[in-house]
Amino acid sequence: MKTTLPIPTTKWTIDSNQSDVLIKARHSIIAFIAGSNNKFKGHIDIHEDVIEDASIEFCLDVKNTETKLEQMDTPLQLNDFLDSNQFPYISFKSSSFQKINNNINFLKGELTIHNITKEVELEAEFIGIRTYEGVKKAVFEVIGQINRKDFKLNFNSYHYTGGLSLGQDIKLIANLEFSV
Repeated sequence: MKTTLPIPTTKWTIDSNQSDVLIKARHSIIAFIAGSNNKFKGHIDIHEDVIEDASIEFCLDVKNTETKLEQMDTPLQLNDFLDSNQFPYISFKSSSFQKINNNINFLKGELTIHNITKEVELEAEFIGIRTYEGVKKAVFEVIGQINRKDFKLNFNSYHYTGGLSLGQDIKLIANLEFSV
């Protein structure tokens, strides 16, 4: 009888002190408003130190009162833009991780904003696995662009000439550091 040994999986936990998420939206055609937040939790499972079969999951707490989107003339609170009193979390759970080359990967998964879940495809750059002060760390940069109206992010400000100021797309940039 032939038996198959289980593939060892290592669960890495996100280090929120060393990770951040930046949310950017185009403002007034030429400028960006942006906000970052590092109050989140998550993990990555890596099989036999092979990133090819990784699964990534994280939950971002957007109800952080210190975080705001900066705008040219007045501050636009990230909490208002994302309606974080009613929807305090943005979450992502991967469904596939496709390795293209040593550093570039495509990460597909379910992104939930405003209790609306949509499948998205993000780019995941694997920075590497390193040991720092005796702790093994895996580092990724995840980038994606989503249509904000797909998630009912309808908040908008008006330009002084009367036009709408915020663009259709939101860019997400996550710098994620995981440790064993």
